[in-house]
Amino acid sequence: MPPTPDGTPGPVSPPSGVELFDVHRVRLVETPAPELPPWERLAMDRVWDEAVRANPSLFDGPVAAGAGLAPDGPRGLVLTWARTTYRRYALRRVPGATARLSPFFVDVVQPTQDGRMIVGRMGRATSVPGRWQLPGGCVEPPAEGRALDLDALRGHAARELAEETGVETSAENLRLWLVTRGAHGGVGVLFLAPPRPASVLRERFAALVAAETAGGREPELDRIALVGSRAELAELTGPGADYLAPVVTRYAAAAPLRPPPPDGG
Repeated sequence: MPPTPDGTPGPVSPPSGVELFDVHRVRLVETPAPELPPWERLAMDRVWDEAVRANPSLFDGPVAAGAGLAPDGPRGLVLTWARTTYRRYALRRVPGATARLSPFFVDVVQPTQDGRMIVGRMGRATSVPGRWQLPGGCVEPPAEGRALDLDALRGHAARELAEETGVETSAENLRLWLVTRGAHGGVGVLFLAPPRPASVLRERFAALVAAETAGGREPELDRIALVGSRAELAELTGPGADYLAPVVTRYAAAAPLRPPPPDGG
């Protein structure tokens, strides 16, 4: 994915409308959330309340939402974000709403030693049950006065990987790999983890599910699969996140170019 002639990241737009940005730097800038016109607030609250009645596990907690994405010099992007709560995302279902913000998330590409990667299916208690995606989650805003930067995103990604799959990897070992922008504007910052043996990944996920179930909790991911191509991904039953097929395709194309992992993973 070469840069444009002026050195800024050159996105590739797969047929799904998803853009993939091959970047070395991401700079985050906070901005105030757009003011909500009264009619949009009423409509947002109505849609959110309907969603909670359908899925009582939904939680209107704080979240960092995407407000813009732009080039930032050679191989860099500036990502503008705003503090809000999950309720704000209900505006995506309100025709004509002008104060929308986009989902902003981090994900981890966790490879196996044989060139595949983990994908997980969201559990029944999540906002998108049954959807396949990478391990990860929405970005949490920092405390007031503290900056949100790439190191914070890397730490958040490491926590999400451990919480959803049982695989613990230090944040320092996660490498910035891609930024994705979905067909509806959602922005994801993707990190690449060191490869692990497939057997270890399965064992750790099974142990996590057993611990969550014993504690009376439903795991965020109710199933994982190891896929190495778009064809293998297509064999899974159920919908996938819009970025998932393009990312799997991109990883599969690059896998033969990577050096083999050291013995033992």
